[in-house]
Amino acid sequence: MAHHLARGLLMLTAFGLSSIGLAGCMAFSPDGGMTTVSDLTSQTIKKDVAFVRSAEGAEAVDATVHRLLARTLTIETAVQIALLNNKGLQAAYNELALAETDLVEQSLPPNPVFSISRISGNGASEVERQVVGDILALATLPFRSDIARDRFRQAQLRAALATLRLAADVRRAYVRTVAGNEMVALLTDAKATAESTAQLAVKLGETGSLNKLDQAREQVFYAETTADLATARQAATSARERLARLMGLWDDGLDFRLPNALPSLPGRPQALPSIEADAVAHRIDLQIARLELTALAKSLNLTEATRFVTLLDLAGISRRTQDPEGAPFRERGFDVQFQIPIFDGGEVRVRQAAETYNLAFNRLTERAVNVRSEARDAYRAYRSTYDIASHYQREILPLRKIITEEMQLRFSSMQVDIFALLTEARQRLASLRGAIDAKQSFFLARSELQAVVNGGGTPASGGDSPTNIAAAAPADGGH
Repeated sequence: MAHHLARGLLMLTAFGLSSIGLAGCMAFSPDGGMTTVSDLTSQTIKKDVAFVRSAEGAEAVDATVHRLLARTLTIETAVQIALLNNKGLQAAYNELALAETDLVEQSLPPNPVFSISRISGNGASEVERQVVGDILALATLPFRSDIARDRFRQAQLRAALATLRLAADVRRAYVRTVAGNEMVALLTDAKATAESTAQLAVKLGETGSLNKLDQAREQVFYAETTADLATARQAATSARERLARLMGLWDDGLDFRLPNALPSLPGRPQALPSIEADAVAHRIDLQIARLELTALAKSLNLTEATRFVTLLDLAGISRRTQDPEGAPFRERGFDVQFQIPIFDGGEVRVRQAAETYNLAFNRLTERAVNVRSEARDAYRAYRSTYDIASHYQREILPLRKIITEEMQLRFSSMQVDIFALLTEARQRLASLRGAIDAKQSFFLARSELQAVVNGGGTPASGGDSPTNIAAAAPADGGH
């Protein structure tokens, strides 16, 4: 019995020592795992990312940001500034670097424990030395290291996901800011016209040429336009502040310049017949969930393999005894500690691991279903907003222009009075505001479509976050 036990321990030790050689090559990467993040972002949004870890790197980023801020910002330059300058994104990259430390730690064998004790009395003394090693940890090292690599890959994808989500947020904020400025400019002109009209109405009322009802109509139009302008200014200011926050700008960068209006609509909308398949294939949150399922499957296998043994320590013992009545002598041996599975045979750990795996599987399936639905909905919104915005550009605004020109001609020939012309001006203002809103909706829908396909949309609701699932099960299978 003792012979077989010793032989088994020697085999486990040899296996553990071989695993030390396999894990000894694990070291920190020069870029902290940023290569994967950089590759994913360059493929999807065609932008550069930088993990600032030195004073030289910070100076290079500052120089690039100042160069980009020196000219009028486009939506692409705003995204690039945010990806380089946003400190929250840098914190996400710090989390990636921390995840790499976990990978290196899980890939190293456990340190042995050395103990020494000395007992003396009546002239006799005894000195005992022990070196204790965790044989079970050594034996499972390759499996735990493999699981840790999957976890690190997840961390890389989470960092890439944070990058894409920041880019999507910047696009939305940029569109709202520029559209808000355009609305402010439109309402500023409308207020000036309404003010002149209100003053004219007062003068006509004093002469008796205009009744109180018509005077009130002109006054309320001026009052409503003034209120709308104040609201638009506040919305534009808040949108600009949000854009500045996302770009990580400090005092010296808050005077950035933006265009006066959103760009023109594209000639034709994108045709994406395979939008659902593209989203399922490219969504980074789905890739994270798939890796989580793989890691949990490996963890479940490890838990089942070690369900009966959770403690297995081997100690080498050397004891030297000094007796005054005899010659000193030395003893050598070993001590084995293992847990006897009398009350807990590992069923609890196996059940926990199995249910955690099933949880991740169901969350992944649910997420895949939701991704397909989100892709369909985002594309429908994109096409619908494009059709509405283009309808304003092709039909409504040209017709409004014709009506305005005809009304001015009739006013010049005394066929209509000033108030008919002003009534038409109010209607034209409503059409122009609708056109600005429609164009803003289109560019927001386009940004949302890009986010849905690439995985930079809003985080999943509820508890299906891959981070939450990862926290539900230990990486080492419960050891």
